[in-house]
Amino acid sequence: MKKNLEINRIVAILVFIGGMTMAFASGYFWQSGQDLKSTISLISEVGSSSSSTPVVKGLYKNKQLSNDANFQLFWDAWDLMKRDYVKSDKLTDKDMMYGAIRGLVASAGDPYTVFMNPTEAESFDNDMAGTFEGIGAEIGIKNDRLVVIAPLPDTPAEKAGIRAGDKINAINGEITLGMSTDIAVKKIRGARATEVKLNVTHLGEDKGVEIKIIRGVIIVKSVKTELRKDGIYVITVSNFNNDTEDLFAKAVDDVVAKKPKGLILDLRNNPGGYLDTAISMASYWVESGVIVSEKFSDGKIKAYETVGSPRLKNIKTVVLINQGSASASEIVSGALQDYGKATLIGKQSFGKGSVQALETLKDGSSIKVTVAQWLTPKGNNITEKGITPDKVIDLTPKDFNDNKDPQLSEALKILTPQKK
Repeated sequence: MKKNLEINRIVAILVFIGGMTMAFASGYFWQSGQDLKSTISLISEVGSSSSSTPVVKGLYKNKQLSNDANFQLFWDAWDLMKRDYVKSDKLTDKDMMYGAIRGLVASAGDPYTVFMNPTEAESFDNDMAGTFEGIGAEIGIKNDRLVVIAPLPDTPAEKAGIRAGDKINAINGEITLGMSTDIAVKKIRGARATEVKLNVTHLGEDKGVEIKIIRGVIIVKSVKTELRKDGIYVITVSNFNNDTEDLFAKAVDDVVAKKPKGLILDLRNNPGGYLDTAISMASYWVESGVIVSEKFSDGKIKAYETVGSPRLKNIKTVVLINQGSASASEIVSGALQDYGKATLIGKQSFGKGSVQALETLKDGSSIKVTVAQWLTPKGNNITEKGITPDKVIDLTPKDFNDNKDPQLSEALKILTPQKK
């Protein structure tokens, strides 16, 4: 099982994003409400006796319920909902049980410890695989209008005629004026082979046109590369997904072969992902030593050292981060900053310093649970603090509207100093 560090989020700029992390605590699932009721009733009875210990495998083995844990309250609430709820005929035992498990997990009070039913778990798995169903376009708000940032190559959006800069006037006839990006995402994305109608105004034109798009399966690569004309190589990593490690290795091969003047690693708005991928990535710069450490509830610490060859150690590097850079992004940024292997530019990162593990239950549902806190090589816990860039530079809405990127511009200044 892979450990995951990704934050729970809605990726508002991606039309095809579904929902969203990896190794987890074990749980147990019952196939019917009656089986569950019988089992918990037994545990409740045994747990109330100070001289007895529950022995039901998978639920509370070798543990004794505290005296204030009265499961009769649970069944009283169950029966009340079945008896009195106005739409009780719509309540299924399975849905009620999923709701109970969701509440059980939520009792930890940790936003990263969550229960996912089979549908949600499948969506999460697809997210980590970089596979989605939708039209394949990035959207955002520009000058108070919903616009297409860019259609992805060879996707339904591009094939239907959607262009970068298109203003989205309506979605299936609903006017988008004042509509938030995340709401628009939910309305545009959908199951493959279904249709969505967008009324758009192409850049430079005045009249809107209606474009019908048949949604499809979208596969998004998490690593993009560009060798600029000025000799600077840019690697943009959007997530630490299933494909990231292999794609990044290929990017490193390309960097080494082309010998650029400098390297920019763009981790802005990267919410994280797999822990081992973050360790592998940072190891391309760090020759030896600890990349990240996990600190568990009992105080024990497990250190993860470099892996592989530091093939980028001699290439001048700038890392771009912002408020949306979290978790695995912060592990890479923190390691390179602590070892002095890169200059960090941008805004304070998100501050997610915890590690989750994922356990799949018998019916395809899953539980994601926080198992440890992580520390940078210098022992810093960045939870709720984030990582402070070496040069704090903002990218304002005005910059975005004016097609300016002062963070990237500063990185280029560092890597291509002007001759006096």
